[in-house]
Amino acid sequence: METAIVAGGCFWCTEAVFRDVIGVSKVESGYIGGTLENPTYKQVCSGTTGHAEAVRITYDPQTISHAEILDVFLGTHDPTQLNRQGNDIGTQYRSAIFPLDDGQRGEAEAAIKRWNAEHGEAAVTTIEGPAPWYAAEDYHQEYWEGEGQRNSYCLAVIPPKLLKLRKSFQSKVKA
Repeated sequence: METAIVAGGCFWCTEAVFRDVIGVSKVESGYIGGTLENPTYKQVCSGTTGHAEAVRITYDPQTISHAEILDVFLGTHDPTQLNRQGNDIGTQYRSAIFPLDDGQRGEAEAAIKRWNAEHGEAAVTTIEGPAPWYAAEDYHQEYWEGEGQRNSYCLAVIPPKLLKLRKSFQSKVKA
């Protein structure tokens, strides 16, 4: 198993997408890229810690490659919005990739170039790190599967992202 860390706005949304991707065995919501050790959700939401809401994806590289993970990531959120996704505004909602080694860094650079060429516009997705990972509080984990389906924000923003996944990456979606 291998690990990838990406930040694409609200971590509830990004987690919901990757839980439906073949080869992914675990998706953990958390915080990365800031200055405060062990930040809380409230602190990260304040926009003062420098952290991004992110997900740590555990996947089987025999089933899905790191490059494919990055293509799904870039293709299911708007990587052209600087420090925001929809109504979520602030650096904590930035589009970012946090490579764990030089190989992943090279794949991140290639994925952004690929996305830019395919879409004719520039992604503002940053490549950051290395940085410490902090798991989000328990109530954020698997949020869409529970509380999220009763949350009007989630009901408005997650289904369109899941539709993008199913439409653009049909062969990568779990049955």
